[in-house]
Amino acid sequence: MTTPLPDRPLHSAELELSPESLERARGRLARKWAYLVSKTTYIPMAQPEIERRLVELVDVLITAMRTEPFSAERATDVGARLVELNFAGRASLRRTVEILGKSLLGMADLLRVDRLPERVVGLLGALTSGYVEAVRLSIFTQQENLNRALIKAAQDAQRDSKASEARFDEVFTSSNSGIAITDLDGAFVRANAALGEILDYGVAEFDGLTLFEVIAPEDVPFVRNALRDLADGKSERLRQRRTMLGKDGETVQAHLAISLLRDGDGNPNHYVVIVGDDTELTLLQGQLSHQSLHDVLTGLPNRQFFTTRLERVLRHADETFGVTMYHLDLDAFSVIANGLGGSAAEALLKSVAERLRSIFAGESAMVARLGGDEFGVLVQNEAGTPDVLRTVEQINEVLAEPLYVDGHGIASSACIGVVHRPHPDVEPGELLRLADMTLRRAKRNGSRQWGVYDPVQSELDRARFGLAATMPGAWESGEVAVFSRPLTKLDGGRTVAVEAMLRWEHPELGQLPHAQCVELAEQIGLVMPLGTWLLRSACEGMADRPLPLGVGLTPYQAADPDLVGEVLQVLEDTGLDPTRLQLGVPVRALLSDCGEAADNLAVLADAGIGIVLDGFGTSATDLAFMEDLPIRGVRLAASLVRLQAERAGRSALDQALTELVAHAHAAGVAVVVDGIDTAAQLDWWRCAGADFGLGRMFPALA
Repeated sequence: MTTPLPDRPLHSAELELSPESLERARGRLARKWAYLVSKTTYIPMAQPEIERRLVELVDVLITAMRTEPFSAERATDVGARLVELNFAGRASLRRTVEILGKSLLGMADLLRVDRLPERVVGLLGALTSGYVEAVRLSIFTQQENLNRALIKAAQDAQRDSKASEARFDEVFTSSNSGIAITDLDGAFVRANAALGEILDYGVAEFDGLTLFEVIAPEDVPFVRNALRDLADGKSERLRQRRTMLGKDGETVQAHLAISLLRDGDGNPNHYVVIVGDDTELTLLQGQLSHQSLHDVLTGLPNRQFFTTRLERVLRHADETFGVTMYHLDLDAFSVIANGLGGSAAEALLKSVAERLRSIFAGESAMVARLGGDEFGVLVQNEAGTPDVLRTVEQINEVLAEPLYVDGHGIASSACIGVVHRPHPDVEPGELLRLADMTLRRAKRNGSRQWGVYDPVQSELDRARFGLAATMPGAWESGEVAVFSRPLTKLDGGRTVAVEAMLRWEHPELGQLPHAQCVELAEQIGLVMPLGTWLLRSACEGMADRPLPLGVGLTPYQAADPDLVGEVLQVLEDTGLDPTRLQLGVPVRALLSDCGEAADNLAVLADAGIGIVLDGFGTSATDLAFMEDLPIRGVRLAASLVRLQAERAGRSALDQALTELVAHAHAAGVAVVVDGIDTAAQLDWWRCAGADFGLGRMFPALA
């Protein structure tokens, strides 16, 4: 028959996972994080303590993700905390970004968070910023400690004995930081080898130079003013990040720490200048910034970068030609990944990235990896830009070329959603959503499909998706309910059973029928728990009705490994005799290679439950199912019933349907016809030999 579905964690309270399961999920993430990061650096803690600290940080990140309005600032503190815990190896941050980026997108308690991918990207960006700043401060603190020791040693050397001078000389010559002593005019009096290495000078070459000659011209005024303040007693120490110039003019990013030395009478006489080379840290920050905006595997811009670029391009696009966005989703990626492994899948993604780059090399375009096996292309159209049709054909042609990995030639076509010349005022997020909806609509037609954004169809899709999104709340509030309709014997008009179905009493749209409820539930992932609830509610309602009960299953429910256990548990809990229950199993559920649905059907039939094949009669395979499986009845496909109503009186069709009914009877199987809405249909199917009917011709049950 046609109806419900089984259980997966989603019914009202089930939509919110238990605290215990959430705690376990966060613990798993912390363990994996600890394992990966521990391989990148030495952490002076036992493994359980590391995991405990990381669980605390995971909690902070998840709380930030769920807090409205969203702010990524908390993640800045998490980045700093990682450095404090010594998670600061060369690859520690990269491992952290990888594991958090993947895991946060799949956390069960974040699935309903609005704009989850954008929040994850923002959070990781803030974490990276906090991490880099903490590393910088840590290095600076170390330098400061060294600076104090050096300055103290220098002051001691001026005042004290030759032993102090010897100690100062040792520190001066062996320090990794550049150290110089200048007079009050900035002329070098002495410089160590480390300063020479930083600026590419020999130690002797500092003679005749001043400090201001090795500082970038734009920074000289700041340093002059700071030295004047030191000499005037307005400040005790200069600490600034400035650009210095090497011997060949190459710039060096440096931390300057300058202190004033005084003679025995307390008069200023020299400056001590300590230089820390910050160039590598600056390069690291640039690399981390690049990594946060680019996909590590393909090198393409990521979704965050793509979205940022979208906003700028849309505002400055040529009014005549506009822009075009292509959203691609590979058709066979999961097949290749599952069949040949992760290395083959990664090779395919890299190949697709390079091929897309080559296709759009001559255009003003950005190619990005939006996530998983999805890519985006933004083209700024010009007079010579190929049209959409030619571009799509070229993409398909190039992607069809096999890539050879370990002797295997692999390739994957793509479905493509196209938004051509959107309004320049459209928001980047909205444009991405329109492209994604267009892509999903194309994918419903199969592989290697493409479509162009249609405002009318998009509005319909938006309404449908919005309706599906509100279904969990409607179920919880009681708007989704169970009702029954009669299964009637065509010869005599007697009600022989009832069928339980869903109905949504929508406050604005009115009554939504069972088929639409099931379709919406499938879109939102609610179909399994809603189906189990339908089965249980229907069985509980049969206590005072001495009639058999029919409940339809979806293909997902029919193939669910837990179906048999759930059905038998419902029967036990409600006390309904198994012989009074008839389950409708869709024929298409039996076509799977795995065979779970057929196995479920056989076990349920052995338990005394009646089985009816739904959607019967559209292929020769259906006849084999009817003869080979322990079924009591078949429900003819809705398309056959509609076709008969539209073409009544055409002998070939009428004869074929009559023979189909006869075949069923010959196999000892009853025939059910759903959709009998007129007296003419009722008469025809009764004459054709059908046994039972459903439809508007039969009065609803009280």
